[in-house]
Amino acid sequence: MAGKKSTNVRKKRKKVIRIKICRFSEQKVNYIDYTDPEMLRKFTTEGGRILPRRITGVSKKYQAMLAEAVKRARNIALVK
Repeated sequence: MAGKKSTNVRKKRKKVIRIKICRFSEQKVNYIDYTDPEMLRKFTTEGGRILPRRITGVSKKYQAMLAEAVKRARNIALVK
C-alpha cells in the first residue's frame, strides 16, 4: 500500500457547443398563436415555467412573443 502512487488524474472534457437556430425566424412566423398548447409546451418546463433563450435558442423578438403567448394561454387555462 505504501509503494502505490495515487492515479487520481482527471481528464478535461471538451465542451460541445451546439449552434442553436431560432425555429420561428427560420419559418418566418409573424405571430405565435397562444391557442396551440402543444407548441407552447415545448418551451415550458413541467412546472409551467418558460424556458430561457439560452436553452431554447429562440431570438429576442420571438422570445418576447412566446412569453406573451404562454402567459395568455395560462390565463385561459390552456397550459399549466
